[in-house]
Amino acid sequence: MGLDNLKPAEGSVKKSAKIIGRGQGSGKGGTATRGHKGAKSRSGYSKKIGFEGGQMPLQRRVPKFGFTNINRKDYKGINLDTLEAYHSEGRLSDTVTVEDLIRERLVNKNDLVKILGRGELKSTLNITAHKFTASAKAAIEKAGGKIETA
Repeated sequence: MGLDNLKPAEGSVKKSAKIIGRGQGSGKGGTATRGHKGAKSRSGYSKKIGFEGGQMPLQRRVPKFGFTNINRKDYKGINLDTLEAYHSEGRLSDTVTVEDLIRERLVNKNDLVKILGRGELKSTLNITAHKFTASAKAAIEKAGGKIETA
């Protein structure tokens, strides 16, 4: 080992980052690798999200379609088999109102309720709700119950 073959340990010396924009003497002064003129050469430049170099951006090229009706009413559907199960467990009485359904947490207090016709109704129920399907009406009346629109 001599002074002529001394080397630092492997991985201990990192190549320094290129220092730009510190005068002509550095060799990287002048435009500081930014090129001549244009937005990217100037300080404070930041491109907008989705900018594609002057090409029409994707979000403006893609066609827009569809329609959202602002007057739409959403109904929470409850099937007859659910009402029958709750009634047979003794959780609902013969007269079922929207308040009863809220109490049993089948619907929330601001929901509009629609009774749907899935399942079979064995017990006689008097049901008050906002809407009924035709099959639900027929099944309730066939079982001897009454319907009332809230």
